[in-house]
Amino acid sequence: MLIEARKTIEQVLKETTATDDVQIVDGGEHADLATTVAFALAKIRKEAPVQIADELVANLSKNAELQKLGVNVEATGPYINFILGKEYVTETIRAAVKPGYGALGKRTGRVVLEHTSANPNGPLHVGHIRNSIIGDTLARAFCKAGYRLEVQYYVNDMGRQIAIVVWGFDHLDTTQQENEKEDAHIARIYIAANRGIERDPGITKEVDTLMQLVENGDPATVKKFRREVARCLDGFAVTLADLNVRHDRFVWESDFVRNGNTERIINKLKRLPQAKEEETLALDLSEFGFENKYVIRRSDGTSVYAARDLAFHTWKAANFDRVIDVLGADHKLIGAQLQCTLKLIGEKAPEIVFFEFVSLPEGSMSTRAGKFVSADDLITEIRKRAFDEVTVRRPELDEETRHGIAKSVGLAAIRYDIARVSPEKSTVFDWKEALNFERQSGPYIQYSHARACSILEKAGDFTEWFGLETELEIALAKQIGKFPFIIERVVTELRPHILATYARELADTFNSFYHFEPVLKSEGEVRNRRLTLVKAAQNTLREALETLGIDAIRTM
Repeated sequence: MLIEARKTIEQVLKETTATDDVQIVDGGEHADLATTVAFALAKIRKEAPVQIADELVANLSKNAELQKLGVNVEATGPYINFILGKEYVTETIRAAVKPGYGALGKRTGRVVLEHTSANPNGPLHVGHIRNSIIGDTLARAFCKAGYRLEVQYYVNDMGRQIAIVVWGFDHLDTTQQENEKEDAHIARIYIAANRGIERDPGITKEVDTLMQLVENGDPATVKKFRREVARCLDGFAVTLADLNVRHDRFVWESDFVRNGNTERIINKLKRLPQAKEEETLALDLSEFGFENKYVIRRSDGTSVYAARDLAFHTWKAANFDRVIDVLGADHKLIGAQLQCTLKLIGEKAPEIVFFEFVSLPEGSMSTRAGKFVSADDLITEIRKRAFDEVTVRRPELDEETRHGIAKSVGLAAIRYDIARVSPEKSTVFDWKEALNFERQSGPYIQYSHARACSILEKAGDFTEWFGLETELEIALAKQIGKFPFIIERVVTELRPHILATYARELADTFNSFYHFEPVLKSEGEVRNRRLTLVKAAQNTLREALETLGIDAIRTM
């Protein structure tokens, strides 16, 4: 409803002011929406903004479209405020009690979203899963917004790291330990192989030979690379499932060598005036502000990751209307070089969501050095802590039920704590805050949803009633009404933390309403309208949680 109301107000303002930039913003504490257009008009008309605002309010108050919506228009100095009336509130709650609330209309065009794409040389660690959670939350929002979406994992199966893994399996004791996950096994061999290279730098030549063989399509070498990468991906699949993260397709880097796309891209790049072919083939992008050369091919004739990445993105651009990548901050340079190069050859450049890293208080992580906290370890520990918390709160429940709740609560703790921080900010995962049922956490929002479910279960049958009256009732209804607009903002701005913030604010507003407004003890029409409002809040909390990839459990 807010989307429609905002569009109507925007259109009326454009017609009234004869300007396209009407600067609609959130109204804060004083209004639902506001505009600062009087400032812009003051520069053109050479009049005081306050005078212009008063004139506009006089005209807007008479507008039939705004009257139909029940919009009250007021001026506060140079600012024009819009307060949405009872008609808006009523229609919001009518929509919000229906299944699937917040879904937007079907969109044309196809979107491809790539996320995670961690090198398959060891388990996903805490640093990787911020990529996964940002990407998966965006994916869920795009689906909610009505887009045709494909989520991809780009498998690096040709890089030096994978060659080191293969060398390790050829030369070291590779016996898999009891109960050792496939990705953990790969990591152990990778770490051991790196230590071997440190002792004997001559091994590097053997690794280089493996890289040449795999690029040239040597069947035995290709099989080795594929086998170890596939085993590592099997381990990733378990972790990603535990995090409720989904991919539609795994795209293998080597396929773009096999099908000739990489060579075609290289030949195209060689014709660019920025191409410098000496020992290596590289692009000089200094005219675009890049100091480092963008290397495309090594001196031994093998392509580097960048060449294959360009081939991959060219393929994506040909098959999708919107291309989005989620990348760590350490990829900012190569991401910008990728975008620049694609534009040079006339291809669509991806939109890139860069994120800073998440860490634990224990410190930084490195797979190569063997210093990392795996995502599996994080999940195990958070579930244990969640189980202890649930046991304290609900000792009367049987152990199986408590474990089920703890699993959902643990997932909420991890996903929400990571999603709530804007991607460009680094963050430290705080065990205590993430599991806090009373504050800004995923379990807190789950608990608000469970409370709404409990109220409705205790209430039994009631007649839905949509005419709200009190200030707290209307405040909750208007917060509910923002949900579809929040979904639209997330997919437009590619900022999933907006949804996380909204879900927590909705939980806050619902809890304030419940604390001050009797629901089950009310009678007649008052009881019906408040139960209807609780149903709308419960439904919206569920939809928001599920879009965040969090279980909307009914009891905690």
